[in-house]
Amino acid sequence: MSRQDASEEQDGRADAPKGKVNADDDRKGHRKRLRERFDEVGGESFPDYELLELILFQVNQRSDTKSTAKALISAFGSFSGVLAAPREKLAKIEGVGPVASYHLKVIEAAAKRFARDQLPKEAPLLDSWSAVVNYLHVAMAEEPAEQFRILFLDKKNKLIAAEIQQKGTVDHTPVYPREVVKRALELSATALILAHNHPSGDPTPSRADIEMTKSIIDIAKPLGILVHDHIIVGRAGHASLRGLKLI
Repeated sequence: MSRQDASEEQDGRADAPKGKVNADDDRKGHRKRLRERFDEVGGESFPDYELLELILFQVNQRSDTKSTAKALISAFGSFSGVLAAPREKLAKIEGVGPVASYHLKVIEAAAKRFARDQLPKEAPLLDSWSAVVNYLHVAMAEEPAEQFRILFLDKKNKLIAAEIQQKGTVDHTPVYPREVVKRALELSATALILAHNHPSGDPTPSRADIEMTKSIIDIAKPLGILVHDHIIVGRAGHASLRGLKLI
């Protein structure tokens, strides 16, 4: 090998690490700027993909999280859609994997807990109807399968518990009215708020929704248990069977 060839080969080896260093520097600079913006203005003004980037920073210190965040939004439609997506589907997105998918599900659980904790504990729940609807929307609107939830209240309409009673498929959840009432008696609840989601996004109640609600009312009423409402949640909003005068 000539001295010139050796020199060119050495120059090529020197250039490769330099490019990698520049890419790392650019990435660190981007992350630093994003964090500074978050410190200055908070996350509400951030596009969905940038807020996801901030989350992914915590579990992926070196690779490009911007492209991963955008791929997640493309796959699941929104920030909320990403958090609600099943772990196995999240992990299939390039750049996510099992650790990041686990981290995203923890964030989802924290968001649901935060919404639940906004429900009043020492005041009648019916006095904070917007908090009830917000909690149910956060908890269920983006779920890919139907869930049937119950808020159990005491005689002063204070919250005793909020529980998932049943999980179903994309368009059906089996609900057993006697089991609903049995659980209410176990908790000494005297009133209920029923809720479930429509993964289609449309919260319009079906005939089956109305009939199931009336069956629960018929069994609960003789036992002194009042059903305040049945709220159906979808991405497009919510529907109240009481508000629609269907019960």
